[in-house]
Amino acid sequence: MHLANELLRELETSDLAPNERALLRCRLAKRYEDIGDYEAASDALADLWQGIGARPNVEGLNDETKAHVLLRTGTLMGFIGSAHQIADSQEFAKDLISESARIFDGLGQKKKAAEARSDLAPCYWREGAFDEARVTLQEALDEFEETDVEQRAIVLLRLAEVERASSRLSEALRIYNQAASLFDEMNEHLLAGHFHSGRANVLNQLSTIERRRDYVDLALIEYAAASYQFEQAGHEVYQACVENNLGFLFSTVGEFEKAHEHLDRAQMLMTRCKDNAHLAQVDETRARVLLAESRNVEAEKTARSAVLRLEKGDELSLLSEALRTHGIALARLDHSEQARTSFDRAISVAEQSGDLESAGLAALTLIEQLGEKLSNEEMRATLDHAGMLIEKSEDIETVRRLVKSTFRILFSKHGVSAPPDWTNFSFKESVLRYESHLIKLALIQSGGSVTRASRLLGFGHHQSLIEILKSRHKALLTRRTPPQTRRKHLMSHPKRKQKKPN
Repeated sequence: MHLANELLRELETSDLAPNERALLRCRLAKRYEDIGDYEAASDALADLWQGIGARPNVEGLNDETKAHVLLRTGTLMGFIGSAHQIADSQEFAKDLISESARIFDGLGQKKKAAEARSDLAPCYWREGAFDEARVTLQEALDEFEETDVEQRAIVLLRLAEVERASSRLSEALRIYNQAASLFDEMNEHLLAGHFHSGRANVLNQLSTIERRRDYVDLALIEYAAASYQFEQAGHEVYQACVENNLGFLFSTVGEFEKAHEHLDRAQMLMTRCKDNAHLAQVDETRARVLLAESRNVEAEKTARSAVLRLEKGDELSLLSEALRTHGIALARLDHSEQARTSFDRAISVAEQSGDLESAGLAALTLIEQLGEKLSNEEMRATLDHAGMLIEKSEDIETVRRLVKSTFRILFSKHGVSAPPDWTNFSFKESVLRYESHLIKLALIQSGGSVTRASRLLGFGHHQSLIEILKSRHKALLTRRTPPQTRRKHLMSHPKRKQKKPN
């Protein structure tokens, strides 16, 4: 807050030129934005901007100052629109930030244009448009040099978040590990908090998918570091996000009392910050915890609250997730028609945003929860739709669920009454195709490590997978990392040949 007070004192100087005053207001707004005080940030821009949906007043300002004002108001519009779930706010934000980037490009300020594009990406991923966010961030990263440490760190953090949100967890972890050295060179609490929190989230999710208890312990360490850094930065919203994620982590290991304690703290902080989007996320997380405890009536009520909050804004991926959780709660309560409606909406909303992974998960969950209630035609159509949506998924757990649902259908009443086309059908070839697909995904997700891929696939020892690759799927051998030759211990001795008995 010391810097903010200094900037406020400078603004009180009466002899500032219009461009100087506008730039000073942008710096002050950025300072408040960094600590999550979006109301104060809006007040800092009061002479220039009248709030969400309004275009800032840049009349009489030179092009460079105009670009800074457009960038600051656009970025702030994205944050406020998300926090208060204001419809079309992300579109308004994208327009302003894109205009800012074009002006910086025209002035030859390529790095400032790249910073603007980096700030543009969160608007895309809030809407679920992960491909657009990914491309935008990569373009920004290409403009920065190795010496632009802070700028590169910010872009890499956002890239990792996009990969995590789109279920490419191994790629997200790779990016966090790649970015770690950049944070060793900085002393910036807010960025450090984002780094530790993001890496913890990925480890949290991977701990379940890969059945790695050690990842749970690592995630707890990272969350503790993130909480400390956000507290030092004075950012209560991000502290609350850490508490929310800790709540989910403790629920996955069955420590429900601790889970609710952390969710209570998250809810208290989010309520104080008046952040409706994150309050909805806390509700959705709590609903999942309640489902894990079989407290289905409370889970339904809590998930419904999350849906109602998110319906007012643009965060379609979050809305789809909340609808999916609400559908599960309704299905558990045997409210089949309402559950079906919730799942269908989850699919539609995710597809509308371009988040095909979430749409596929919603379709898959519909099959898992309401399979026995669907007609043969509905089951086939939903399964086909889920398969199409998840076709390019790199999440091994999602593909496992799809395969499990497929086989369940084949051997259920649906499979008997609606058999596949048996013309030239080969059971052996079909099983081999499924096996090849699963092994390929496991190798991709594990970065080519046979040991990790074996763990994902549930093998007791990696040698089992190696034998399968050599005997049945030789084409996949190129996807594994080269085997490392074990070095002999320095103190080992060659075995002596035993003399044959006379």
